[in-house]
Amino acid sequence: MTKADKQAKEIAALKKKVEALEAAQPKPADPGSRPLTKQEQDDYQVWLDKLRQQRESFVPGWLREACRGGVSDADARAIAGAARAPTGPTTMAPSSPPVVRSGGGGNVPGGGTGWSREIPIGPSMHQRYVDAQLDAADARDKAERVREHRLEALAKLAEADQPKAKGKP
Repeated sequence: MTKADKQAKEIAALKKKVEALEAAQPKPADPGSRPLTKQEQDDYQVWLDKLRQQRESFVPGWLREACRGGVSDADARAIAGAARAPTGPTTMAPSSPPVVRSGGGGNVPGGGTGWSREIPIGPSMHQRYVDAQLDAADARDKAERVREHRLEALAKLAEADQPKAKGKP
């Protein structure tokens, strides 16, 4: 008999043993298969009451009391009427004549008519700040161009001063 045959017989014997042990184990009882005792029923009812109280604790008592009877037809009509009621003036015409304040009279700027002083058309009085920033940016750009031009000129001079290698044109 080979080693593989011995192992196969051993495995088969172990499988039979496991099956016998599993068959000997008692089956777990289904919790719904037996009727609840009086104490278990009472405990369950107390648990349900606690859940109900927790759920109701989110709603204030005055609101629970107000909503207990439901919404009557009269309440529904009042709510619908309030939703359709106008909230402001219904015409473009003013409801009262405009009030003219004294202290300047007529259509003078600041005389209470809503008119303000005339602002002349032209550059802003703050334009000088923008101009100063643009001038500074132009000066920086010009300095950068001059520096680059000087570097290019120095590079050309350096090439011209180097002796040329023999045999190369």
